[in-house]
Amino acid sequence: MTQCRLIAVVISRYLFLYKDLYLRQIIVTFVARYTNDSLLYMTRFADVILPLPLYRYFTYRIPADMQGRLRQGHRVVVSFGRSKFYTAIVVALHDTEPQGYEVKEIATLLDDEPIVLRPQLKFWEWIAEYYLCSVGDVYKAALPSGLKLESETSLSVNSDYEESAEEPLSEREAVLMQVLSEQGRLTVHELEKLTGLRNTLPVLRRLVEREAIFVSERIRANYKPKTEVCIRLSFEPGNQEALRNAFELVKRSKQQETLLLSYLELSHFMQPGNYAEVSRTALLERAGVSAAVLAGVVNKGVMLTYKREISRFAKVMRHCADLPTLSSEQSRALNEICSAMRDKSVTLLHGVTSSGKTEIYTHLIDNALKQGRQVLYLVPEIALTTQLTDRLQRVFGDKLLIYHSRFSDNERVEIWQKLLTDREPKVILGVRSSIFLPFHNLGLVIVDEEHETSYKQYDPAPRYHARNAAIVLAQMYDARVLLGSATPAIESYYNAQCGKYGLVELLTRYSNNPLPEVRTIDMREQRRKKLARGNFSEPLVQEVHKALEREEQIILFQNRRGFAPMVECRECAWIPKCTQCDVSLTYHKRDNRLVCHYCGYSCEVPRMCPACLQPTIEVRGFGTERIEEDVESIFPDTPLARMDLDTTRSRNAYQEIIDNFAEGKSKILIGTQMVTKGLDFDRVSVVGILSADTMLSFPDFRAHERAFQMMAQVAGRSGRGKSRGIVFLQTSQPETPVISQVIRHDYVGMYNEQLSQREAFGYPPFTRLIYIYLKHRDEAVLDTLSQQYATILRKVFGERVLGPDNPPVARIQSLYIRKIMLKVEVSASMAQVKDLLRQIYERSLADDRFKALTLYYDVDPM
Repeated sequence: MTQCRLIAVVISRYLFLYKDLYLRQIIVTFVARYTNDSLLYMTRFADVILPLPLYRYFTYRIPADMQGRLRQGHRVVVSFGRSKFYTAIVVALHDTEPQGYEVKEIATLLDDEPIVLRPQLKFWEWIAEYYLCSVGDVYKAALPSGLKLESETSLSVNSDYEESAEEPLSEREAVLMQVLSEQGRLTVHELEKLTGLRNTLPVLRRLVEREAIFVSERIRANYKPKTEVCIRLSFEPGNQEALRNAFELVKRSKQQETLLLSYLELSHFMQPGNYAEVSRTALLERAGVSAAVLAGVVNKGVMLTYKREISRFAKVMRHCADLPTLSSEQSRALNEICSAMRDKSVTLLHGVTSSGKTEIYTHLIDNALKQGRQVLYLVPEIALTTQLTDRLQRVFGDKLLIYHSRFSDNERVEIWQKLLTDREPKVILGVRSSIFLPFHNLGLVIVDEEHETSYKQYDPAPRYHARNAAIVLAQMYDARVLLGSATPAIESYYNAQCGKYGLVELLTRYSNNPLPEVRTIDMREQRRKKLARGNFSEPLVQEVHKALEREEQIILFQNRRGFAPMVECRECAWIPKCTQCDVSLTYHKRDNRLVCHYCGYSCEVPRMCPACLQPTIEVRGFGTERIEEDVESIFPDTPLARMDLDTTRSRNAYQEIIDNFAEGKSKILIGTQMVTKGLDFDRVSVVGILSADTMLSFPDFRAHERAFQMMAQVAGRSGRGKSRGIVFLQTSQPETPVISQVIRHDYVGMYNEQLSQREAFGYPPFTRLIYIYLKHRDEAVLDTLSQQYATILRKVFGERVLGPDNPPVARIQSLYIRKIMLKVEVSASMAQVKDLLRQIYERSLADDRFKALTLYYDVDPM
């Protein structure tokens, strides 16, 4: 023991030599075990993550009252800059004092227990390292906003200020001063709301310069626990004398007596071991009396009110349904998956649409829960969590948690804290942000519809891919990953074919239902013969009529929202464009406005063409809003629904649209790619893909793969019941190879064709891509700097560098954009590549012009 103590003391003196944060934490634990005073000695400083895009940790001094209490993963409030305060996360404790500047002290410790676990911090570091962003970016994306206290600029009156005759207050200044004097401390927003004044910043600046008011920072907490008012008696259970006195006090009022009796019944007051809290709402409902009656009993001192914290989520019954029965094919696939998982950490389930993949997932989840492990079930869209919730709750009851961005901050915080404190095995159903939740014992990760681009985060950083990140997360817990899809990503199928992943195939539908018939409609021929009715071919219209007569349902797919993608002058071909982005504006008829789908800019539709001054403005093309209008015209009195970004902005919109369609209240569902992602409706017999051409003409090496996936997936919504479905694929390019592949449901044919092309031209999975984006407000400066940067990159990476080029949208929100593509061999060290990229960027900053440039990376772009 003495030798260990001596070793510990020596190690502590040389802690600064250890750069790895986790190694330092292990050393701190060792030293704390063998030296009595080491815990206080070793924790004089803390390294923290700030929610800012900064590529380093910052060190703060630990106050004496936090010595020995502060741990890795704690939230602390720290001062950063002159007056800003931020919620930071502690990542390491040590005794190495930074040199060259005065170390600030931690202001506040916010929690008794850490709210971020050590594996999460490791995962954050991996995300930052792999996707070339800062850990602060990851922290901002990972932690619910309700757990991040915010610094808020506030104003208060200087009590020593005296107005002078030489410099009297203006009327606006006097109003602001008076309100501040009456209210105390206010934010600028609060002050403007109370006074009714606008644009007060110049006035406030003058008041600050005259020292009439002070500017300070205060910390605002976002998270507020939900509470309810509860009732209790003013004496302890079992006190018979006090209970008799209580009845004496209320005996003159029949209603008050009823209230007291109801309380005794609800609280089990006469059974001390079974005592229960009683909410105000439940008590008034049971007694059938008004709140005034309760107030009278409280005034007599018989009852007391208090608040308790409650869950925001409805209670789910623990009673659960049996696991779904599997067919022989599903049982075979399940056994093969379990066998593959013994040898491989990742397994791909290639199962055609409606083959029953969800039932297999349910059995795997049950196995993991029985082993005491947690399960993460990822889906690409909130709409899927909506449809899956009922199915999973029937089986797993209150073991199911749902997590997505439509929940409020308070609800997300509640789920986060539940996972932190509750060690029972749970299944978490959520979208991509669910990978950041605090897992204790993750055993299985299911990535449903793994091919979906929705798993990729584009803006802001971190620009991660949830499927790939989930695989790394699972490795940290020694968990297994199952990827499921009817149309797997080419990279995933390639990994399975090469033996990197396990592969299980399920190529028949449940109950051996046939895959839908796909018919191609040549829209050029339809229009030449004048058979088309607007955007609908004649065969599609006839089949929809027949389906409606049979009380069946229809899905119409158009991957473009709005009424029309383009407005144009038929005389001079003028097209209205966004003032801040290089895109044409989309016409939304319901609002009668032109809208930019990139920055949100909108304006009214001009009556006259501003270029030729003629009243010749007309719409071209069609989006989901126009399809909705056409359907109402062709199929009057038919209930329909539209599911796109415009109709699903509210929290419960997904639920309402899906429930109405599932219950048959709406017969026709019109939608964008949202309707392609795994939704299950038994009565859908007809699917119309209204414009396949828009998916095929996108300038991207993945265009044909994505077109096949999208068309095959939306086609798979048809014929999931007893009868075979039919799909109408409207196109002006029926000879395109991908069209025939969709007709034959030939995923392998599409895979082989695309794989050979990618190998020939050096695209994934044979290389890794990193896109480097450069943005600047001055296009000429951007062109110069992007060329200069590409030249520097070529000196290091040679012909692997392509560009700079203009992306499809070369200006967004007044910032011009250039893109450089870097192709890296799969065998190359990505750590070395990224280190070189950082060095190149840091050297470039010697040119002051680069400091005004925004540069970021998109690793493994989609």
